[in-house]
Amino acid sequence: MMNPNKNTKTYLKHLLLFLLTLVSTTLAGAEWIRGTSLLGSGESMLNWAHFTEALHFSVPFLGILTFHEFGHYFMARRYSIPVTLPFYIPGWLGFLGMPSIGTFGAVIRIKGAIQSAKEYFDVGIAGPLAGFVVAIPLLVFGFSNLPPADFIFEIHPEYASYGEDYANYVYEEDVQQEQGTLQFKLGANLLFMMMEKVFANPDRMPNYYEIIHYPYLFAGYLALFFTAINLLPIGQLDGGHVVFGLFGPKRHAYVSQGLFIGLLYYSGLGLINPFQPISELAWAVPLYIGFLFISLRSFSRQNSTKWAVAFSIFALQFLTIWMYPGVQGYTGWLLYGFLLGRVLGIHHPPVLFAQPLDQKRKVLGWLALLIFILCFSPQPFVFEGV
Repeated sequence: MMNPNKNTKTYLKHLLLFLLTLVSTTLAGAEWIRGTSLLGSGESMLNWAHFTEALHFSVPFLGILTFHEFGHYFMARRYSIPVTLPFYIPGWLGFLGMPSIGTFGAVIRIKGAIQSAKEYFDVGIAGPLAGFVVAIPLLVFGFSNLPPADFIFEIHPEYASYGEDYANYVYEEDVQQEQGTLQFKLGANLLFMMMEKVFANPDRMPNYYEIIHYPYLFAGYLALFFTAINLLPIGQLDGGHVVFGLFGPKRHAYVSQGLFIGLLYYSGLGLINPFQPISELAWAVPLYIGFLFISLRSFSRQNSTKWAVAFSIFALQFLTIWMYPGVQGYTGWLLYGFLLGRVLGIHHPPVLFAQPLDQKRKVLGWLALLIFILCFSPQPFVFEGV
């Protein structure tokens, strides 16, 4: 028999983690929206009004995350696969003086075997589709209910001297250096840009440097970002399960390995280039190739293959920058590439039953891949300035 006291403690643990994550994401939201912190002083000190305002970020953001995880949960339960409730992971880094979104996400634990490609497909696709369906109305609301254009002057009074044309001045590199500021910009994705064109009042639409101050837009943007990284068609990510179901084990391996190499190639573009001094290249090149090698841990069991791929990726990056000096990748993806290659893996586990998907699931699979394309941003978060 199941121990009722143990069940109660388990539920309380999940609830406590959720509440802690709600608080931590609200603290992070206040930092983004108003620049106020629990550890601040004077005008930068967090107050109750700022905390309640930040709930307009944390509640929809956590709501979308919750729909995502429970999409996986209920689909697993449908197939009688033992699964835990979501574990929310609080992650406020304000005490370190670092920006954060207040959480490292949420996870469920599959405690039983998944035996068929159809089960992997259904459990994998249910999460991002559930989260995406909730993110869309949130973004429609956010774009349709933008505050007046001078709202930004409440956040940045120093912009007021430039008037409505502030964007033509405050983001210039020389102005940033003079003021000693670090600018943070969200990179566009196709869906975000499309919704902006359809639903936003152009006179009220904030610059992409300022979207962090608009809680519904920022929460919706993060939802699209996490939808995209979960739908990457690599390994055992949700997108990997989709590709496994659509194309089968062999083609999944080709797609997963190819996209993984492409991710590493793009991530490191410009990190090391032929125009650096020889003295820098002498130590940077071996370290970087070594990093690529350890990131390729799950790519192959043969060290010789991993070394060959690592050298090839570097050589292609080096040649690309030599031919096109202005090309720049996004080093932020290097960490994700490392986690995929070193921790999560880029191969899919075998299944006992690998029957082809029915037509309805194939349509959903292609829809999920389209959602990935619409939500993916090559450079999602850009820091500029000193």
